[in-house]
Amino acid sequence: MTTPQVPQSTSQVHQSASQVPQVQTVRGPVPVTDLGSVLMHEHVFVLSEELRRSLPETWDEEERVADAVSRLKALAATGVSTLVDPTVIGLGRDVARVALVNAQVDLNIVAATGIYTLADIPDFFRYHGPGTLLGGPEGMTDLFVRELTEGIADTGIRAAFLKCAIEGELTPGVERVMRAVAQAHLRTGAPITVHTSAPARTGLVAQDVLRSEGVDLGAVVIGHSGDTADLDYLHQLIDNGSYVGMDRFGLDVLLPEDQRVATVAALAREGFAERMVLSHDASCHIDWFPPGVREQIAPNWHHTHLHDVVLPALRTAGVTEAQLSTMLVDNPRRYFTPADS
Repeated sequence: MTTPQVPQSTSQVHQSASQVPQVQTVRGPVPVTDLGSVLMHEHVFVLSEELRRSLPETWDEEERVADAVSRLKALAATGVSTLVDPTVIGLGRDVARVALVNAQVDLNIVAATGIYTLADIPDFFRYHGPGTLLGGPEGMTDLFVRELTEGIADTGIRAAFLKCAIEGELTPGVERVMRAVAQAHLRTGAPITVHTSAPARTGLVAQDVLRSEGVDLGAVVIGHSGDTADLDYLHQLIDNGSYVGMDRFGLDVLLPEDQRVATVAALAREGFAERMVLSHDASCHIDWFPPGVREQIAPNWHHTHLHDVVLPALRTAGVTEAQLSTMLVDNPRRYFTPADS
């Protein structure tokens, strides 16, 4: 296996008068050089929105916003400047609520567009679009482009990257979303993050689909790659040109932390720090578990665990400060910088 050249990836940015690329955030455009230390895959809220509305006793808006503010202030105190939030349709995205939180926290939050599904597309798109009963253009692509170039709903908040998912089988719905994401990337230059299953090696499937649409795989993060210690699989993803998301630190139930640390350290020794990004995939609040269960099964799954515990462990394992800076600062900056800058 050979060390790949690090490609210049693309993103939904615009140029300022000084020609410094600008990244869209919840609070507005930020120079890519000001992103600082970045967690590349975190959530503020993950919600089952219809059920939340149907069970109002499970949700206190003021309490949840205040809790998110407290948690993100603790994150900012670690020195993190930017949180990249791939919460999209299917995960209860509400950027207006996130903006309420962000107004009280000095942190860049980068929003996403896309659809999270592991099987079927939303019924809204089922009967129209390519290959459907009514045919016509792909409405999902048009939606994603609108959210990247104009804003999400009526908030004026623009997404800066695209998100899709594949965990098991490449179902027709999953493939259609993935191809719509690819087409939106080609129209806007916005980079892509893919939720994948490392044990099932579905990152390779995602790469095949995206590449078949003409996507530069250097503009893609294969999310949740850190859920495996299979270096052969990770080498394949890297050789294909993508970043690998070592982004579930704290989820020891999926892979023990010592194996996650050892895998990152091994890839860093091989010269692949330039192809890794670090994160937790944590949330301030996620309603997928009954109250208290998340804290019981994954007590380390929170936004400061990386800086509190993981980075010291990586240093002990031989990862250098320069390599940590590459993964936390340089790679996110490159991901959000257009190739022609």
